Amino acid sequence: MATIIVGMADLKVAKAPDILTTLGLGSCVGITLYDKINKAGGMAHCMLPTYKGFEGQSIAKFVDSAVIELIKQLERLGIQRRSLVAKITGGAHMFGGNANNDLLKIGERNAAAGLAILKQLAIPVIAQDTGGKHGRTIELIMDTGALKIRTVGLGEKFI
Repeated sequence: MATIIVGMADLKVAKAPDILTTLGLGSCVGITLYDKINKAGGMAHCMLPTYKGFEGQSIAKFVDSAVIELIKQLERLGIQRRSLVAKITGGAHMFGGNANNDLLKIGERNAAAGLAILKQLAIPVIAQDTGGKHGRTIELIMDTGALKIRTVGLGEKFI
């Protein structure tokens, strides 16, 4: 069993018994895709909602392009898109100030972009833990598909 670290603006795929983890989700979102039959999945740590206008940068940095790339990589492992389920975490309001200022709502926009692309691709979101004002660290456990979430100041839980 290996614990595979997914950095900021990064994505990785794995199979059981491995674990995928990412640290420091603030306004960023962690999107996981999982196939319980094959005990395989992927995780992306995304900083911004959409790749449009940022062509040439890392696709893992953006919610929409990262989800599409995760699917491609999982399909190369023999996973079928129709067997995938998703979970979304992060998207916190980390920048203080007026929560009504759209420029400061990057976390909310990231989470909304994740839900939108997953709906467009017909991948069901079976759980989410987004918003708030606290950072998160997550672990996707390939043996079970459980997503462990550690939230600063609020402890840990599984979804």
